[in-house]
Amino acid sequence: MRPFLTLVRNTASVVSTRAVCSESGSKWIKPAGYDTGLKTYNSLTKQKEPLVLAKEGVATWYSCGPTVYDHAHLGHACSYVRFDILQRILTRLFGINVTHVMVITDIDDKIIQRGLEENISPFVLARMYEEEFKRDMMALKVLPPAVYMRVTENIPQIVAFIERIISNGHAYATGQGDVYFDTRSIGSRYGKLVNFGDAAEAPGVKEKKDPRDFALWKASKPQEPYWMSPWGRGRPGWHIECSTIASSVFGSQLDIHSGGIDLAFPHHENEIAQCEAYHKCDQWGNYFLHSGHLHLKGSSEKMSKSLKNYITIKDYLQSHSVNEFRLFCLLTKYRSAIDYSNASMNEARSTLSAISAFTHNAQAYMQGQLLCQTIQESFLWERLSAAQASVQSALADDFDTPKAMDAIMSLIYHGNCQLQPVTKSNGTSRSPAVFGAMLTYIRDIMDVLGVDLLDRKESHGDLSGVLHNVVEQLVRFRSEVRNFALSVEGQATQDLQNSIQPPRKKPHPDRVPLLKACDALRKDLVPLGVQIKDRGTTSTWEITQQQKEIKEKES
Repeated sequence: MRPFLTLVRNTASVVSTRAVCSESGSKWIKPAGYDTGLKTYNSLTKQKEPLVLAKEGVATWYSCGPTVYDHAHLGHACSYVRFDILQRILTRLFGINVTHVMVITDIDDKIIQRGLEENISPFVLARMYEEEFKRDMMALKVLPPAVYMRVTENIPQIVAFIERIISNGHAYATGQGDVYFDTRSIGSRYGKLVNFGDAAEAPGVKEKKDPRDFALWKASKPQEPYWMSPWGRGRPGWHIECSTIASSVFGSQLDIHSGGIDLAFPHHENEIAQCEAYHKCDQWGNYFLHSGHLHLKGSSEKMSKSLKNYITIKDYLQSHSVNEFRLFCLLTKYRSAIDYSNASMNEARSTLSAISAFTHNAQAYMQGQLLCQTIQESFLWERLSAAQASVQSALADDFDTPKAMDAIMSLIYHGNCQLQPVTKSNGTSRSPAVFGAMLTYIRDIMDVLGVDLLDRKESHGDLSGVLHNVVEQLVRFRSEVRNFALSVEGQATQDLQNSIQPPRKKPHPDRVPLLKACDALRKDLVPLGVQIKDRGTTSTWEITQQQKEIKEKES
């Protein structure tokens, strides 16, 4: 058994009679094709590169889907939501049609083991968790790929793929019925995503020619599912499934490959080796995009099923909204590690609440329910134009969503500065159009990012249409009672309702209890999630996140 580190360092000096790919293939080759004008961080070069697609207006995109043996958790959700945001940006903002394919790993050591533990067929187990995963993605508003492809439905293609790699001189079968990829056969090209100079020593397997060699086909063991192959009964290795399925759809060239950073090695590294050995090409995938890990606050370990430190997506959605989680993802760069904590979720919730509050106030102003000082209209038009340019520029620069959100929140700040309420009108002209333009843009760009500000269920919690109307009628009745209570002696209620001038005299003493009751109702509704704002003789209302926050504090 030879040390892994020694072998890695001596790889370049290995002489073999087998086919060896050209050494030039170890360097990234800028693709020829359509320059999108965007830049993205490429894990192959460890820097931002111009995003060049093989075909104008179309991006081929492959992503590693779940290994379906357990519930999906927030670590999965974070990666899939982040890449959903990237795909939405490409499609909605830059007009690029993303053709996305995702594999479902429905046969694996973990699936087999869980099936044995629960005395259930591994195939049935996989289908159960696959459907749950799809429901979770739908709940998170993650757009589905063009197609999901299962490993078990592509076994003949996988066998054929392995056979060609063998015939090309880059894999070998053992007497036990296993097939391994021969990493020495591709020289220093093995290691495009990682620096093997920093690798630790690792023990080899007796049948392997090199400790780095990895399984393409595994000989079956007792009580394991198997398929027939030229090498006997067995099943595919983990890495070969993605290479085969991606190649079966996209051929010898792929624009974008995505996944969590933990998949860079060995999974994506081995995918690259397999595909380039199969297609006899110097560069199969042009861009590898990796999302950062999700950590629980105070832990350096990623959230994962194997570590038992996860929160399921279903459990999370019991106390948080989909929009809140998406804001949580938007506030950090997709490549960055992210801490899940009460503080980070409160920041996301606060951002969402600020957007909602501005929307509510701007609408109230446009409807004439909010009297304000003179609006600096030309200034707001300038801020809107600047925000649009800043968002476009940020998202074209490696999908910088935190910078884009800063621009959006800056626009909202300037809008709020203009929406300063006054108690009476000075006869100044109003400027509702600019606020209409600001609202439309904010809604549209947030919708591009997957945040639906018009979704009543999201903005109003679990409030149904019926309850929405009930609250509306309650607030209207309260306003009538309040106006009656505020009316002064000798002044008709109707006159008061039609006047924009507030009463200058104290209300009738007999009506003071009514006024106090209206104030008490307003205060009592706040912890229930209903916030009423009295604006002179009119009142507006909105649903807030107050109720959820109180429940979480109690728990």
